[in-house]
Amino acid sequence: MAGHSKWANIQHRKGRQDEKRGKIWTRVIREIMVAARQGGGDLNANPRLRLAVDKAKAANMPADTIKRNIDKATGNLEGVTYEEIRYEGYGIGGAAIIVDTMTDNRVRTVAEVRHVFSKYGGNMGTEGSVAFQFRNVGQIILAPGTSEDKVMEVALEAGAEDVITGDDGAIEVLTAPGDFEAVKNALEAAGLTPEFAEVTMRPENSIELAGEDGAKMQRLIDMLEDLDDVQEVYHNAEIAE
Repeated sequence: MAGHSKWANIQHRKGRQDEKRGKIWTRVIREIMVAARQGGGDLNANPRLRLAVDKAKAANMPADTIKRNIDKATGNLEGVTYEEIRYEGYGIGGAAIIVDTMTDNRVRTVAEVRHVFSKYGGNMGTEGSVAFQFRNVGQIILAPGTSEDKVMEVALEAGAEDVITGDDGAIEVLTAPGDFEAVKNALEAAGLTPEFAEVTMRPENSIELAGEDGAKMQRLIDMLEDLDDVQEVYHNAEIAE
């Protein structure tokens, strides 16, 4: 996403998430279970689980629901086993798309993802076909009007890799995935509250889409996100409002 449209894109995404509050719980529960199964149920020793629990709390998930799913994943309760599978493909105008899923049935999942790509104007690609166009980073966005000097001072001191101010005034802080929590915590401790913060796949370059192409691309993204097994959809399309 280019700097001038980043704030609009973030606000649109937050709006979409608010519309899908129930599904967010399902996604976060899967993330908690996979994180706990892979790294154990101790929050202090499992950074991925800490981030998943933070997402759960932000979505107002009850503490007992969080604990129950950690217990399921670590063997204290019987539960479903999920595996993580990433799919790659192309959208409208050749835009790159990454679809991260968690599933208990990979045959069902790949069929559903492929169907959406083909039905809504995209194409499934092979493993590695678009991933090279993205970088795994911690991304923290602060609202326009936030003090750039203060953000830069706090973020870089805490270990951030870069601080970028967009044309719209929104400030983007980039970190290595392992430094994300420390930088986010430092910003919050300094009274700088992020509007958006997560470890994500950030596109290195973007493709601008407007009008009918933009609408088609948004439809493709929405339909992929609506699939039950899909956790995240990353893309490099910059869709004009």
